[in-house]
Amino acid sequence: MLARVAVDIPLPHLDRLFDYAIDELVADQALPGTRVRVRFAGRQRDGYIVELTETTEVAGRLATLSKVVSSEPVLSPAQIRLIRQVADHYAGSFADVVRLAVPPRHATTEKAAQRSWPAPLLDTMPTAGLLSYPDGQSFLKSLAAAAPTRAFWQVAPHFVRDAHGLDDWTRGMVQATVASLRAGRGVIIVVPDIRDMVRVRDALGAVIGLGAIAELHADLGVSARYRNYLAISRGQARVVVGTRAAVYAPMANLGLVCLWDDGDDLHADPRAPYPHTRDVAALRVVAEQSALLLASHGRTAEVQAWANRGWLGLIDLGGGELRRRSPAVRATADSDFALERDPRAASSRLPSLAFDTIRTGLASGPVLVQVPRAGYLPVLACQNCRTRVRCPACHGPVRLRRSRGGRQLDCTWCGRIITDWRCPVCGGGELRAPVVGSGRTVDELGRAFPGIRVQESSGERILAAVGEQPALVVCTPGAEPAASHGYAAAVLLDAHLLLERPDLRAAEESVRRWMNAIALVRPGAEGGTVCLVGPSQLRPVQAMVRLDAGGHAERELADRAEAGYPPAVRFVTAEGTANAVRELIELLPEVPGLDVLGPVELTSPLPLGQEEPLWQLSLRVPLVEGTNLVSAVKGAAAVRSARKLDGPLRVRVDPVRL
Repeated sequence: MLARVAVDIPLPHLDRLFDYAIDELVADQALPGTRVRVRFAGRQRDGYIVELTETTEVAGRLATLSKVVSSEPVLSPAQIRLIRQVADHYAGSFADVVRLAVPPRHATTEKAAQRSWPAPLLDTMPTAGLLSYPDGQSFLKSLAAAAPTRAFWQVAPHFVRDAHGLDDWTRGMVQATVASLRAGRGVIIVVPDIRDMVRVRDALGAVIGLGAIAELHADLGVSARYRNYLAISRGQARVVVGTRAAVYAPMANLGLVCLWDDGDDLHADPRAPYPHTRDVAALRVVAEQSALLLASHGRTAEVQAWANRGWLGLIDLGGGELRRRSPAVRATADSDFALERDPRAASSRLPSLAFDTIRTGLASGPVLVQVPRAGYLPVLACQNCRTRVRCPACHGPVRLRRSRGGRQLDCTWCGRIITDWRCPVCGGGELRAPVVGSGRTVDELGRAFPGIRVQESSGERILAAVGEQPALVVCTPGAEPAASHGYAAAVLLDAHLLLERPDLRAAEESVRRWMNAIALVRPGAEGGTVCLVGPSQLRPVQAMVRLDAGGHAERELADRAEAGYPPAVRFVTAEGTANAVRELIELLPEVPGLDVLGPVELTSPLPLGQEEPLWQLSLRVPLVEGTNLVSAVKGAAAVRSARKLDGPLRVRVDPVRL
């Protein structure tokens, strides 16, 4: 018997299986999915047995497995196929993806007796949630029949919470989980961060029991994470809740994958080959004939593209019912009447409508104020000529922040403290702040509303929750604390800063962040109001007034198709030195419909230890040629690796940031 081993070597030209002989002494331990050590190129390497075979195409004598590290199979056949698919989809290697999928081994935990995992309690089903959506009821019936249905749930942005702390989207996740478990199939729920993980875990625990839930996330210790992974692999845990790595969990008889807020950039792995959880989930459910539920208050262009092709169904509310359940949204300077009442509404940071919204909301509860940037004064400019303040050492951006000694200027790139700044253009020493952060906003609102408690939630100081007493809560996007009875009102400041970011997804991301904030506000029937301070004529702002995330995603997809950007096309970027990028171009085979953009020099700061400037090359093809392009790029990178050509090269497929 021979073992085909995936050796832990991330080099592109070695991304294949290698055959090894199995010593008779370890034959009963060398199983598919087990960890082994092998001799490769004169060194001992880690690896995984992918399959056992009796034949080989290698001429001559095979090397023998050096050691079976553990007889515990930590990779299932379905996982192996998924890892291979993900590696091919993102022009990566099996070794890169398996590091993301399998946690490090903890020998003591592996040898210890596993705790008992009680069966989930399936007697109760929460109300509301998906059951309050006509298409949601059909989706739950499909799950009960173990059908491989796929849907996107457009969760209405409104605050609703029962005695158990279940809000609308967590109720829907619980309902889908119970339906799938009743059909005898396992469930994986993936969320962006730990805060959402805790919400879903507690919501599930209140219904099926906390003991039946396995967690997979980076905040767990090595032992706890590996223990939960083994429980899933051994078939003891039937429900998994975690962050992006949980999508690879070795769940047998997988029935459902739930993914919350696919537009959050935390779902994009920052490690090679940079997979996105949404796409990994899609690959997995197709391969294993499982159901898929994507849910979010916003909607990405990728989800809209899948829906347009009929690959994904939609679960949403009609416009009238949506507006009834959600708070009323107003934009400043949205009419001639508004400008007549407040002529400076279009240019003021805190126009009269925002003050009125805050004042009215404080009469009945806390008010949420969302600010795009953290810090005190994160961006500075010369008072006289408006020249942006830059560090004299590295030319990086400079910020003003509060310190124990008062205030100080420091560079956000190199950390240098600047004591005596002078404008290089006009010689002036006075500063102005074109961008105000959350810290300065706290000071301004504290002076404007004396006697009202003002709290800040941003950066490293994120509040978990606030009470029902009147208070002003200033936060950055994603750091909004939950209010026990919902916010009475919300003010979304500096909308132009979010919309003017040099990012392909700036508009989409802005709508997503605003929708998530609106979801924390009481419905309009209970007095909930939202004021959006920004250019009212812009499409994202108008979409918020109408609460039309789907319509905005449709138009965003049309714009990207016209401009030739993902998801309308397949897009690959390659970053590296000038020589590395040029070599890649020369090694690329001909791909039908290939459009080469660049290369262009990157202006961002160089990575640590990198002295030569980096360049970026962009490649795009129609979707039908996407697989050919990825294969061509991976093949060219493999040739560079085999020839040992110098210079770093980073390849990303359909990157989140462009």
